[in-house]
Amino acid sequence: MNMLVDGQWTRDAYESTNEDGEFERSETSFRSYVEGVPPEVRGWGDPDAPASFPVESDRYHLYISRACPWAHRTALVRRLAGLDDIISLSVVEPERYDEGWQFSDEYPDPINSFDSLYETYAHADPDYTGRVTVPVLYDRATETVVNNESAEIMRMLDVGFHSLGNGVDLYPEGVRKEVDDLIDEMYEPVNNGVYRAGFADSQAAYDEAVDDLFATLDRFEELLGERRYLAGETLTEADLALFPTLVRFDHVYHVHFKCNRRAIHEYPNLWNYTKELFQLPGVAETVNTNHVTRHYYRSHGSVNPKRLVPTGPEIDFSAPHDRDRLAGGPTVTCPCRLSTVSVPPSRPRRGSSTGRSLR
Repeated sequence: MNMLVDGQWTRDAYESTNEDGEFERSETSFRSYVEGVPPEVRGWGDPDAPASFPVESDRYHLYISRACPWAHRTALVRRLAGLDDIISLSVVEPERYDEGWQFSDEYPDPINSFDSLYETYAHADPDYTGRVTVPVLYDRATETVVNNESAEIMRMLDVGFHSLGNGVDLYPEGVRKEVDDLIDEMYEPVNNGVYRAGFADSQAAYDEAVDDLFATLDRFEELLGERRYLAGETLTEADLALFPTLVRFDHVYHVHFKCNRRAIHEYPNLWNYTKELFQLPGVAETVNTNHVTRHYYRSHGSVNPKRLVPTGPEIDFSAPHDRDRLAGGPTVTCPCRLSTVSVPPSRPRRGSSTGRSLR
């Protein structure tokens, strides 16, 4: 796979599977925090990571892909916490080829007018070596990347920017440990598990990934038969960490990644739960199935060599759900304006980045 090496874009720089054919996701590199996120609420995050970035309106920018589930979870928190007018957001092109995540005339970089997201990374650290991923929380004041780890950005937007939002609390006291445990529990077998299955290079690695995935989905199916949401009666970050995988599952993971033991719409509780979350105010605007299918089927040539995009399935996330039978319910209302991109004035767009030396 492609990555930056000493600030230079390099193709085929690393293998994503180990000698046993198991997919291994590399760790993210930018792991700072904004102020107001003390060590005790960082969950799995580094308690000693610096937290020197001040919480301010109109200072930070969130780069995402509408196709990426990791980026989706941060966009959900931004939307539901009422931060649309506090933190600007922009979207990259859905397909990702040799140059990585790209900007375009339709999806420009409103901050630096770069053509490729890797330029943002190299601009923040000219000697950066690592993968170029979304989401990215970028500080316009210091022109650097604050963080590119989705779970930590979720926590920052929820807790760190709480005073600037609409008052929605997605990490409520009393269930914080359970929320952290749930996010940790779902990460390897579910969120990352679909990738472990899809990119496995051996039958044994694939079988293990699929077994782990469906064992955990079965557990959540049982749990959601008794609870409105994963942690109880209240919507939390745990639900927003699971939803991006569920909403993509039947369109791409079921076929493209061969996770076809069961579809999400065949799980009564998980399916109705997915529909309820989709129908929460502001959530549907964060879902772009066109970008999802285009990205997975066209970008992963090793999985889908002809890059043909299926026309189905037809999934109606707006159909009635049965979750009102359980105690609790949504605490979110329409959080803010439904604009998906709000950005400051941009610089003139630069020329093609192909072959450009980054400094």
